[in-house]
Amino acid sequence: MSLKKQVSVRSLDSIQGGMAEFYTPQISDETMLVKVPAGTNDDLFVHKFQTDQLFVVKGSFILVVLLNKKYGYIPLSDDFPQVVTIPPGVVHGAINPFAEDCLLVNAVLRHGKPHHKDYQPLPKPFPYDFSPLNGFLISRKGALEAKGFSASSRLNGFSGFDNPEIRLR
Repeated sequence: MSLKKQVSVRSLDSIQGGMAEFYTPQISDETMLVKVPAGTNDDLFVHKFQTDQLFVVKGSFILVVLLNKKYGYIPLSDDFPQVVTIPPGVVHGAINPFAEDCLLVNAVLRHGKPHHKDYQPLPKPFPYDFSPLNGFLISRKGALEAKGFSASSRLNGFSGFDNPEIRLR
């Protein structure tokens, strides 16, 4: 059985229990809490034997994936509970152009022993084009300013993404 190299994004289901809202847990072999600091423009990585399942707990960041020699930009925020699944072999990285750190959970599925190159940075084959993200940056800037953060973007020219290998569900 081969794993597809397709990134998926889906909304998290939840149930209301009194004042609390409970979101569907993700099955995993290992769970990591990850901090993407404000101002991050991370290197790219690829995992040989793991599937990442990411969901934002606090803040926002932009997941960058490289599929078929084309970048896809997936804006993720605590305002919209979603999980992104990144299968093995997909090159990806993180950008946080905001003034607020982002906390996310990675519910890792292991498909073998970790490879020694799994967390070694890869060079970007070509520069990012942030023009597809203008709408997200503008809306997030307003939300951050309402919370008292100075949300000036650290990336110039950021509206959507256009990569058929990214499937929204």
